[in-house]
Amino acid sequence: MINKVIRIGISVFGILLGFGISSLLSLVDVLRDSLKGWPGLIISIGFSLLLGIIFYILSPRLIKNIRKLISAIEIELQKIPTSEIILGSIGLIIGLLIAYLLSQPIFEFGIPFIGVAASVLLYGIFGYLGIKIATRKSEDIANIINNTSLIKKSGKERLKLTYKSCPKILDTSVIIDGRIADICKTGFIEGPLVIPMFVLEELQHIADSSDGLKRNRGRRGLDILNKIQKELDIEVIIHEKKFDDIQEVDSKLLKLTQLLKGKIITNDYNLNKVAEVQSIDVLNINELANAVKPVVLPGEEMIVQVVRDGKEAGQGLAYLDDGTMIVVESGRKFIGETIDVLVTSVLQTSAGRMIFAKPKSLVDRAG
Repeated sequence: MINKVIRIGISVFGILLGFGISSLLSLVDVLRDSLKGWPGLIISIGFSLLLGIIFYILSPRLIKNIRKLISAIEIELQKIPTSEIILGSIGLIIGLLIAYLLSQPIFEFGIPFIGVAASVLLYGIFGYLGIKIATRKSEDIANIINNTSLIKKSGKERLKLTYKSCPKILDTSVIIDGRIADICKTGFIEGPLVIPMFVLEELQHIADSSDGLKRNRGRRGLDILNKIQKELDIEVIIHEKKFDDIQEVDSKLLKLTQLLKGKIITNDYNLNKVAEVQSIDVLNINELANAVKPVVLPGEEMIVQVVRDGKEAGQGLAYLDDGTMIVVESGRKFIGETIDVLVTSVLQTSAGRMIFAKPKSLVDRAG
């Protein structure tokens, strides 16, 4: 039905074109007399109908070629960012407006054909310049707009507009861990936080597990996500891309991070190493936790409670509030007591930090 309407429209265009051509021919001195009166009218109608029939016959091929042209234009437009299309359109309008203003004085001279030729030339030049300047200077235009908006804002709002952060993609382990919510609450991590749909599906699968421990972990992860979305002032994006051609969730995470040019937030050691091999930035929650632990130097005094014996003979173990293990030499006999200890050394490992100490009473006695 649509094709028939388009073919009729093309035929009407052919009839009008034929009528226009016959009207122009009637102005020519050689043909003016032969196209007067009824003969001229019959010739004009016949010529118009002839062009209409020709256009109707050729219309399927014309429609096919027009559709190919439209498809090619759509494909090319999809490669161009939306912002450039908008800026290019605005630049074109401004360029045509300038060309219109410049062409008006030329028409005032009344020189035949010069005004039309100059107008066409001006419209072409300034329309082209408008598009090119607007698209090539898109970053400068965006900066001007941002600076203008910054003038109207102050303090925290200005900082948010001035510094843009890259996306942070959360993996399943860091969501279940839960510490990400507390870190976001402090403001040390800026958004947007990206939660892939396949991570949500994995969390849902874990929450529906028949194993009680897994089920609790999955539900905890969903609760943490709900807390981040509702209680924290940070942008959260649920990304729909699923990468059906990739099976493993970790591989999907790495692919999505590369696509978004962002960073992965995780506490998964293996994922961290694979991301480093692929030159993908990683924010590891465990590394952050180790980095912010209080600095303890050899020779410092501490008050600890020895809770159990160590691996070596005579050793006792104590723990700081952040979970750091303290190995107390000759501390086994102090199990269950709170004592003063003197730090002898600190060992930093990939798993965390260990502090070695001696009971102060034994050190004083030896001294």
